[in-house]
Amino acid sequence: MTSLGGVEMVDWNLAVATATRLVRPGPEVSREGARAVVSELRRHAKSSEEHVRDFTRMYPDRPAESDTPVLVVDRPGWVRANVAGFRELLSPLLEKVQERRASTPGGAVLGAVGGKVTGVEVGMLLSFLASRVLGQYETFAPATRELPGGADGSGRLLLVAPNIVHVERELDVAPHDFRLWVCLHEETHRTQFAAVPWLRDHIRGEIQSFLGETEMDPSTLLERLREAAQSLSGSRTQGEGTAAEDGETTENGRAGLVELVQTPAQREILGRLTAVMSLLEGHADYVMDGVGPDVVPSVGEIREKFQKRRATGAGKLDQALRRLLGLDAKLRQYREGERFVRAVVEELGMDGFNRVWTSPNTLPTKSEIGRPADWIARMRS
Repeated sequence: MTSLGGVEMVDWNLAVATATRLVRPGPEVSREGARAVVSELRRHAKSSEEHVRDFTRMYPDRPAESDTPVLVVDRPGWVRANVAGFRELLSPLLEKVQERRASTPGGAVLGAVGGKVTGVEVGMLLSFLASRVLGQYETFAPATRELPGGADGSGRLLLVAPNIVHVERELDVAPHDFRLWVCLHEETHRTQFAAVPWLRDHIRGEIQSFLGETEMDPSTLLERLREAAQSLSGSRTQGEGTAAEDGETTENGRAGLVELVQTPAQREILGRLTAVMSLLEGHADYVMDGVGPDVVPSVGEIREKFQKRRATGAGKLDQALRRLLGLDAKLRQYREGERFVRAVVEELGMDGFNRVWTSPNTLPTKSEIGRPADWIARMRS
């Protein structure tokens, strides 16, 4: 990454150190119990492959595990993985801000201080998210010594064991069923990218175009990083409240952070990104529940309790932070995306729905996500 006088725009090492220091400890589990959890999650991730592929009728040319490893991680491990991904994905944006700051009097001094400050603030953000994410298909995952990535940077699947154990205890559901249910969702994401070779490059191109259109001064960088942390990671969180869609006014009467820095070109790109992320998340929710009755006996109880927890949150502070970070808008993606998938499958069957994966042109638009009949009509024309 470009730096000014050897100083990075964001002190990523400090971000990791801050997050791992502040993140709350996980639930108490014996060493033997922890080994059992890790082993079971790995088994479920493997068994989920066949369940997901048979249900979706999406079959990669080669086994997903040959491209995307499954990593069972703790909270600090999730932090390290996401920092590596952010560092790569956001580099074009940070380079632009870096160049602008280089022409500012005193920019080098401000850079040394700003990189530290931003590193601490990003670390604080990640410490909050690290205790909430259950699993994540990390689409853009550069390999590190501690965290191997897929072939040619093709991604990795993360399962955050402490968070899964915490939620299954809090919901008082069958651990075996809950762990498999979570794995079905994340395996669906892995199958999406393994079976649709063009999808990863398409999303990367859209994100890079979005960032390339960004014009900002360093004072707005943290707001963009906050948005990126919740929007680009694909993170699945324990609970999310209800609020406005991107571009609408939130409960407290203020526009979302993304509205502060959008250009017309960015708005168009963001609409496409919102649509595809809604599709991916909604498809995964549809699949995990569709597969569920045959392999997860208590799926109905799990879904009911999980939805209630997601809607109510863990407390007023938790709800306030979720609104600030935009996590409440992500819940809308799950709901609208799942409704789109369900409506299309009911009308066209699974094979008809799978036309969505043909090319970027067959992906639904943002408006079509809310009106599935419009997408169906377009495919029939």
